Amino acid sequence: MILLDTDVMIDVLRKRPSALVWLQSIPAETMGLPGLVVMELLQGCRNMDEQRRIQASLRPYAMHWPDRADCARALADFAAYRLSHHLGLLDSLIAETAVGLGAQLATFNARHYQAVSALRILQPYARA
Repeated sequence: MILLDTDVMIDVLRKRPSALVWLQSIPAETMGLPGLVVMELLQGCRNMDEQRRIQASLRPYAMHWPDRADCARALADFAAYRLSHHLGLLDSLIAETAVGLGAQLATFNARHYQAVSALRILQPYARA
């Protein structure tokens, strides 16, 4: 399974050719979105029309939420690494959601997640 991070979904929503080609090469049943990524995308909307368009675009994706064990690991990561590695609150939860599912996280922000040693990161395509 592959979970898509916010930066990858922004490229997809903006219809970047490299993102779309990569996305089409992945079987749909192996892809998903952390629910927190969906919330980040909605947070970036400037108005209700934009929010509706994004929500409609995201409907085909399976959404995954952190469970209790994911949250416990995220809290431990956040407490241990927020100061030393600048691990963000949402990043710790997104990372541990992927870890809990045994999924890779497709992202270009590997630096944000470097403190989460169990996370498998995938750089999905080359950015021009």
